[in-house]
Amino acid sequence: MPTRTSPLTHACPAPAGPRPSRRTNLLGGPAPILTSAVLWGTTGTASSLAPAGAPAAAIGCASLTLGGILLFLTSRGARSLPAACTRNERWLLVLGALAVAGYPVTFYPAVARTGVAVATVIALGSAPVFAGLLSWITAGARPTARWTAATTAAVLGCTLLVLGPQLTGHTTPMDLTGVALAACAGLSYAAYSLIGGRLITHGHPSDAVMGVLFGAAGLLVLPLMLITDTHWLATTRGAVVAVYLALFTVYLAYRLFGHGLRRTPASMATSLTLTEPAVAAVLGVTVLGERLPAASWCGLAVLALGLVLLTIAVGATRPSR
Repeated sequence: MPTRTSPLTHACPAPAGPRPSRRTNLLGGPAPILTSAVLWGTTGTASSLAPAGAPAAAIGCASLTLGGILLFLTSRGARSLPAACTRNERWLLVLGALAVAGYPVTFYPAVARTGVAVATVIALGSAPVFAGLLSWITAGARPTARWTAATTAAVLGCTLLVLGPQLTGHTTPMDLTGVALAACAGLSYAAYSLIGGRLITHGHPSDAVMGVLFGAAGLLVLPLMLITDTHWLATTRGAVVAVYLALFTVYLAYRLFGHGLRRTPASMATSLTLTEPAVAAVLGVTVLGERLPAASWCGLAVLALGLVLLTIAVGATRPSR
């Protein structure tokens, strides 16, 4: 995690004034980030309930379009945010929206080429690394030994958890294009997390920032959704899945994620969201009846240790109030 304060990775200290309310305390630090990751962890289980034949990319684009536009329409200050921004900040909004739109465009094709396990490990495992590197390049904020150790443990645990079944079974040839697409998804995630965090620490409301980024991204991917097969949306099951993903894994999750970025460095936030595959694995066992080998359970334990270390690190670096 960065060793010195920078506008790209750290939240500004709260101004002097009345003591923050209990609600403010609950919305600060790792709690909303971890809650977002839990919601994202339900994506795979929910998507598996979609009608047979529904394209994975179409499901992702539909949830982003519906959830993003809803986030924009219900976020206070979202409509006036571009006018309140400086010219450089407006360019950041454009880049952030492109990064948000780039995630489903790259991640879901990566899943089709490499499978859910490999794509998840590469995308989520590379995001904290990209976030740390981008923070270093753009703000000169070098990662600390604590952040490096905790993130390494979390990424290792994530790898063992998700790839455990493949490590104990038959392996399949690696698709290099799929690997590259998954890495691009990780870069997209890291980029919009850093951009959102920077705009928020500049004093713009987190709800407005997330509303603009995701609303614009939803419009960007709308044409892609329309050119794919959309018949599944007309079914009851398809509509329920799309609405659930839009409301909980986009609208609510990213609203909470924006609140978390107020007090959590983006490089740390992307590491904390490695909770997502752990939640997905537990749901797979309890809801879908999947079985995990010993390697995956060991990975889950290592991942939990890394997340505990990251949470402690967040508490140690939060600004005093």
